[in-house]
Amino acid sequence: MWLHAYKAVTGGAGRYVQGGGCTTVGVAGLVQGGGFGSFSKAFGLAGAGLLEAEIVTADGKVRVVNHAQEPDLFWALKGGGGGTFGVLTRLTLATHELPQMFGSVRLSLKAHSDEAYRRLLARFVDLYATSLFNPHWGEQVHVGPDNSFAVDMVTQGVTQAEARAAWQPLLDFVAANPTDYEGAGSFFAVSFPARLFWNADMLKMVPGNIVSDTRPEATPGDFWWGGNGTEVGIYWHAYTSAWLPASLLQPANRARFVDAWFAASRHWGFGLHCNKGLAGASDAVRAAARETPMNPDVADAFALAIIADVGQSLYTGGQPDQPGAKARADRVQAAMKALRVAAPDTGAYVNECDYFQSDWQRAFWGPNYARLARIKRRYDPAGLFTAHHTVGSEGWSADGFSRTA
Repeated sequence: MWLHAYKAVTGGAGRYVQGGGCTTVGVAGLVQGGGFGSFSKAFGLAGAGLLEAEIVTADGKVRVVNHAQEPDLFWALKGGGGGTFGVLTRLTLATHELPQMFGSVRLSLKAHSDEAYRRLLARFVDLYATSLFNPHWGEQVHVGPDNSFAVDMVTQGVTQAEARAAWQPLLDFVAANPTDYEGAGSFFAVSFPARLFWNADMLKMVPGNIVSDTRPEATPGDFWWGGNGTEVGIYWHAYTSAWLPASLLQPANRARFVDAWFAASRHWGFGLHCNKGLAGASDAVRAAARETPMNPDVADAFALAIIADVGQSLYTGGQPDQPGAKARADRVQAAMKALRVAAPDTGAYVNECDYFQSDWQRAFWGPNYARLARIKRRYDPAGLFTAHHTVGSEGWSADGFSRTA
């Protein structure tokens, strides 16, 4: 899992490898889905960092693939979907120079009226477009029907003073309108040596930041982020995603985006993941993304919107609430429909998407799907590796075990 890779590469070698933001994400699955991490705007997709792979294909052969050896299969593994083309048994990934500093910024605001909330969203879009739309910032902002606005972002190569300065215009706006907003004092910014970012001893100094894995089989220092513990065994009511194009940040389009963002927040709370979209990254990072099978929308999106809802954890004794789940799922879909007014035709991220995604071939892979389908037929003509909405799964049942036509 990625925590072990980070501890070896960053904590051990003092380098950086692009992986997932959550510590327990599997390395091979993330890479095969394209793969975002907290710092993707700086270091690109995990799939784009794949240099070589060892894979067992459906015919039982062990193949070593790279740019020179079986390049089509190698290309397909950089975002064509986890487990679709075979069983990955070894990966070689590029590493990068480690920034001097990583950091975190948090802010929790609430508007006292809908109109004040709309103005807050507009101010944030202005701030993001002018100060945060670059490789130094990642992670997300969250909005809700109760007019809440929460920031949970990370930085690379930014000092604590620089982080505060970047947010100062928004903080000044909130402070100048005390009857409209609360929470200005919640702003928190910190920077620390990047080599310590996945160091459990350092992270546990912040209460609730991480949960240590105390199971007997765990590796010392294993942990997950505090917010991930509630995801174990959860019952998903709905899950959707959509890339938001950077064109929405242009001055002429910001009002249209704010209107759609506000309208969507009336139905359900959701996050904009600013690290899961490569607009604002360097030309090299965006060019490398276009050399993967992912939908090219990823290179022109400034964020991935994820709108979802879950029930109680079945692992801790919760039970599905079917009538309530349907009603809540309808609200999730209504929120995505409202947001889609601003971005009606963009794709979705295959690793985080709607199980019922319509037109999934185009949504996940865009014009790259035809090439992926040819590679699938070549290396797995009988469909041994088939699952729901994977390349070549047309004509198979939802469980991937039987032909439907």
